[in-house]
This record gives sequence, structure tokens and C-alpha cells, in this order.
Amino acid sequence: MNGTRAETETLVKSILDGLNAVSVAEVVLCPPAIYVPLVADRLAQKKVRLGGQNLSQHKVGAYTGEISGPMLRDYHCTYVIVGHSERRALYGESDILVAEKFKAAQAAGLVPILCVGETLSERESNETQAVVARQLDAVLALVGIQAFKNAVIAYEPVWAIGTGRNASPEQAQEVHAFIRAKLAQKDQAISEALRLLYGGSVKANNAHDLFMQKDIDGGLIGGASLSADEFLKICQAAE
Repeated sequence: MNGTRAETETLVKSILDGLNAVSVAEVVLCPPAIYVPLVADRLAQKKVRLGGQNLSQHKVGAYTGEISGPMLRDYHCTYVIVGHSERRALYGESDILVAEKFKAAQAAGLVPILCVGETLSERESNETQAVVARQLDAVLALVGIQAFKNAVIAYEPVWAIGTGRNASPEQAQEVHAFIRAKLAQKDQAISEALRLLYGGSVKANNAHDLFMQKDIDGGLIGGASLSADEFLKICQAAE
């Protein structure tokens, strides 16, 4: 929940101007919901994709304040984040609710970016794989492995976000490899084609080393995305 309208316009313009000068991997911008129409207008005719930060599990109904998948699609969103660590921690979103949002996203024609990850206490208790497996299993139980043909997974170690502690590239790779291996038990081809993003305080100074890891295909960028210069350097590292 960052930025005014003017700040958002300036940030998006700076990012687009910077991206015009280089050839980069796929870039997706996920602004706050109230600025989705604004950013959609700025991205018209551009290669940059648009995404939402969250959506309701419901398509329509008396859910004041919620935003549905079809509403996001109306403004040309391609992606939507589901199960972000802050949604789980601050708003109590359960694994089951996240799975329902994943299903709702795909029903609306959106590609869900499914966030999974453990807290500091869970990591220190050696529960990382159990937590990530549980979060994945909730989605698999609801929609099945075939749904991951049209999805993205982002690993967010909660303990490495805004805490001053960082996961090493090797620690991040270990969990990414676990995710890919777990899904490979269901379908090898889907697992190999699935894009896995890392979302634990990615910055310009660590992006290259993270993206060089075998199973890290890109980043889910948080605070660094509020600086055009920093974000563009991360995009360049993803080439």
C-alpha cells in the first residue's frame, strides 16, 4: 500500500522509459487496486504485463470492498498475486482460502502467482519443507496438478522480508528445488515448465546471484520495485 497517483505515474513512466532501452525478461507490474486502471492505461500497447495484488475468491456478490477476478480482467490484468505472506499474516488468509483464490483467478482468465513460504520460527524448527508442502497441497487438492500449467509460484521466506536477514542464493535454491521436485511427483513436464520466482528481499545487489540458481526463474519484487532505478537493474539481472 504505497504511492499516490502522482508517484505511481512517475514510477511507471520511469520504468517504461528504462525498459525501452534494454531487452529484458517478462515484466509484470502489480499496483494497488485503485491504480490498476491508471497503470492499465499507461501500459497500453506496451510489452509489460499488468497484475493485481489480490482478489476475492468470489466472482460476484455482496462482498463490500472486495475486488473480483472479472473486475481485474476488465482492466486487462494478466496476472494476480494470491497468498502473499502479508495477506496470510495480517489478514489470516488460510491455505484453503488461498487455494480458493487461486481457483477464482484461473476461472476469470488470470494467471495466479501463488506465494508460499515459512516464518522465522518455522525455519528455525526445520519446518520449511513441511510448511511449503502444506501450502501447495491445499491448492493441489482443490484444482489438481493440471492447473499449474497456467500458474506461477513465488517462494517468499517470510523471515527474509524487511527483517534485515537475507536468504542466501543456496538457501533459496534449496526450497525452489524442493517445490519443483514435489510437483514433479504429480507431473514431470508441468513441473519442469513451471516458472518459480523468489520473493525474499530481492535487490539489485543480489538479483544476479539469485537468478543464476538452477530453479529460480525470476523474482517477485517488493520494496525495491518502488525505485525505478533499482527495479530496472533487477530486470537487467533477469536477462
